[in-house]
Amino acid sequence: MNKVSSLALVTGASSGIGLQFARRLLSEGYDLIAVGRRKERLESLVSEFPQRYIRPVVADLSTPEGINTVTQLCRSEPLTLLVNNAGVAHYMSFTSLPAEKAQELLHVKVVAPTMLAQAAIAGMTERKRGTVINVAGMLAFGATAPLGQAQGRAAYVSSLSYLLSLTLSLHEEFKGAGIKFQVLCPGIVATEFHQRQGMDLSALPRMSADDVVSASLHALALDEIVCAPGVNNPALMTAALQASLAAFNGQAPRLADRYQSPS
Repeated sequence: MNKVSSLALVTGASSGIGLQFARRLLSEGYDLIAVGRRKERLESLVSEFPQRYIRPVVADLSTPEGINTVTQLCRSEPLTLLVNNAGVAHYMSFTSLPAEKAQELLHVKVVAPTMLAQAAIAGMTERKRGTVINVAGMLAFGATAPLGQAQGRAAYVSSLSYLLSLTLSLHEEFKGAGIKFQVLCPGIVATEFHQRQGMDLSALPRMSADDVVSASLHALALDEIVCAPGVNNPALMTAALQASLAAFNGQAPRLADRYQSPS
């Protein structure tokens, strides 16, 4: 891929994984549209790379206005790479989760990635070139994992599972169109993410955001659709996906025996 003429759009580019994506892509020759809520963080990124083309875009993807602003960019700009990274994590009991927080989560992790990908893919298919990375997390596979410090996380976990399914479905739909898709599923990462939820995970082993980005870019070269940076045995990911497909293919157009009334 000729990265010199490539244009990437990264959401959540003001911190954490998004910031490391931005830095890595800029260092590899990409032009960049950096989307985030914190203007001063985006301006700092611009100052860090004075010789590179960076277009900072302040937008709140929890709002329809913010989603529309970035969607229009994805539709009008010749993107080579879209990184749907923006995130929020409201780790709360499901019945205690305020409606406005639930809406914020669903807008950022479900609505925004869907609309941005739809807009970007339209141009990518015409150019027969492009990549979409959706940043989810290993909790996409861990709905039944112990809660640990969290009182609950049902809405958050469900949004990650959505991104997993969205990515796999898009890969299936656009085979042969010249577009690559990846869902990036890191575990616990050393960023501000959990701190903003009031959770102290400093005592737990955590991966760096830079390592997560390295895994993602290597996975693209390996044509991995699901990138799990902390899973050393890729057969585990293959088995998980195959098990889901086996369950899907195991259905029949008759009522399962266990659901039939005793004769």
